[in-house]
Amino acid sequence: MGSLGTAAMSRMEEQLSWYRALSAEDRSWVGLVAQAGIAAFVEWFGHAGEGRPTPSIEFFGTAPRELKRSVSLQQTVDLVRIVVEVVEAQVDELAAPGGAEPLRHAMLRYTRDVAFAAAQVYAREAEARGSWDARLEALIVDALVRGQVDDGLHSWAAALGWTSAPVVVFAGHTPDDDPQSIIDGLRDKGRRVGHELLAGVQGDRLIVIVGGAGSVKDAARIVVPRFGPGPIVIGPEVPDLHAAASSARAAIAGLRAAAGWPDAPRPVLAEELLAERALDGDEDARAQLVENVYRPIAGTPLLDTLATYLEQGTSLEATARLLFVHPNTVRYRLKKITELTGYQPTEGRSAFTLQVGLILGRLSSP
Repeated sequence: MGSLGTAAMSRMEEQLSWYRALSAEDRSWVGLVAQAGIAAFVEWFGHAGEGRPTPSIEFFGTAPRELKRSVSLQQTVDLVRIVVEVVEAQVDELAAPGGAEPLRHAMLRYTRDVAFAAAQVYAREAEARGSWDARLEALIVDALVRGQVDDGLHSWAAALGWTSAPVVVFAGHTPDDDPQSIIDGLRDKGRRVGHELLAGVQGDRLIVIVGGAGSVKDAARIVVPRFGPGPIVIGPEVPDLHAAASSARAAIAGLRAAAGWPDAPRPVLAEELLAERALDGDEDARAQLVENVYRPIAGTPLLDTLATYLEQGTSLEATARLLFVHPNTVRYRLKKITELTGYQPTEGRSAFTLQVGLILGRLSSP
């Protein structure tokens, strides 16, 4: 057994570059596992007269838990293959007279069970890791939805290996499928295209966080087909996961308010639902409308022009008459309002948003 173990270690050193790259401690553990496996085979083969039991794979317990993180399943297969090659090369010397063929058959059976045992060890580790990752993912999504961004969030994200930026959050309704299968499908699809995805099902609501997408359009192409019927709202793009709470908050507020715009596109940006969100009580949307619509034109003739234009049903001539100015002056002022606010008074949706912004601005003024 000693000579076989030494020969196996020499062959590993010679043929496996990843083995040579291991730390001295990990190499010694691998050597102990290999020697324990050979010793277990010798003991098992010695039960020939008693009817051999199922081969024991307890020798895998020789290694510490940390070694499984250093040695992959593929590398474990390489180890088993080399040990088998070393033993096979010495079958004629090891076997009793006329016993070479039974020894080879016994080795085939034993190594087959060892290979299955190795697969089971890694499968259990993968299942445990998958369950842990699923819990971390649920915690991250829940923390972002509730706005509880702290050091714990960074630790959880680091444990999942999250490094992507920028980040965007989608909110919609869940399909009828099993929630875990939805999340697994999203994660697999994201992995195939090089994006990181976190997803969580909360009642009838599906929240998806996408990192590393080249654009919001690219992210939408991946996740939108996975949502159930109904509106899908996209929060604003943010630089990292730490800032994703604001994107999640906007997306969820938009999902609540989406019923106010039945003809909204699918998906729709949360920014396009500012008016509905404000009417639904979203304080972020109200503050944003006051900041973007009312304050840029407050205290200027533009405010009266916009108010009059909207009150007169967007009639250019009626606005000019009431303000005692030329229609071209009204046109100029409306163009200036568009430049300052980003909303065009002559367009229906923009005019509605401007109207809500004006009302909120007046209510917020002392």
